[in-house]
Amino acid sequence: MTGTATVVGAGIGGLATAIGLRRAGWTVTVLERRTELERYGAAFGIHPTAQSALDRLGVGDALRDHAVPYRDAHIRTPDGTSIGRLPLERIERRAGRPELLISRSRLLDALLAALEAFGDVPLKLGERVTGLDAPAAGQDLVVGADGIRSAVRTARFGDRSGPRRIGTVAWIGVADLESPVHGETWGSGRFFGMTPVEPGRTNWYATVPEATTAEELRASFAGWHDPIPRILDATDPATWIRYEMLHLYPALPTFVSSGTRAASRVSSDARPVPVALVGDAAHAMTPNLGQGACTAILDADALSRALAAAPPGPAGIEGALRAYDRERRRSVQRTAFGSRTLHRFMSTERTRLRDAAVRLLPG
Repeated sequence: MTGTATVVGAGIGGLATAIGLRRAGWTVTVLERRTELERYGAAFGIHPTAQSALDRLGVGDALRDHAVPYRDAHIRTPDGTSIGRLPLERIERRAGRPELLISRSRLLDALLAALEAFGDVPLKLGERVTGLDAPAAGQDLVVGADGIRSAVRTARFGDRSGPRRIGTVAWIGVADLESPVHGETWGSGRFFGMTPVEPGRTNWYATVPEATTAEELRASFAGWHDPIPRILDATDPATWIRYEMLHLYPALPTFVSSGTRAASRVSSDARPVPVALVGDAAHAMTPNLGQGACTAILDADALSRALAAAPPGPAGIEGALRAYDRERRRSVQRTAFGSRTLHRFMSTERTRLRDAAVRLLPG
């Protein structure tokens, strides 16, 4: 079926959804509250399943033009001892292709280029959405892709689910240095990760209980194995990004609302429009499994496929939204739970027991 949709949010999930709906024949408008799109340089890991979704969205070639494969990554202790390997070889063996890493700005550019190629999808920057009245006007569907503090989610589903702190500060950056090793180093209550992102540069991320300045972060990892101190020294502190790690809690009972009055009690719409949530608006998670971008892309692909296959009319949209929710919600909520659990495991102060458990994992 085809229809008209407003996508609220122009991050990875929002742009991918807009592309998928437009490819399915929908008329699409994208609203973004920022006056320009975020282009910081952190890397995204793109799992083979998400690569296949990007192929269906017509963005796979652009991804591969700028991505690098992620292989041979270890889990280490602060002195550099390898105690395990990330399961990248198993992923590649099962899928027939490797996990890929791409900078956020490169992936964003690829999605923007694909959207602009249609020539008829408005991207309206500086459009702050506080409810559903404006984006829903004359539309068959509103897609909430507006992040963990989603105004669309709050307007339709209420504020029971929202951002929750986990008590950890994260830092990310890109060093102008190519690391000879990749993977993660797990210490007591903190960890440091390094991945390739493009030739001559290394993407890094770190979590610590408390570190409010760049110098405090450097001090936290000063005695750790090479090249961690060099990676930090090779990154301009002005480009470092510090944020408090959050997740969406409690998990939503549904990612969709059909638009019927019974399903929309918190909405003041006279004729409630159907709503679907994608990405962080639906299931924001800690970054420990590296699945944030992947799950948003898979959401966009699943929603677009369900709507493309639906019969015309409101009943078709309602059935498509139910199909999307069945395909994505439980699966991605398991991923979010697994990521939170892994965060607790990685950042524990009981390192002897944790490290012994990691050594027992298959290589």
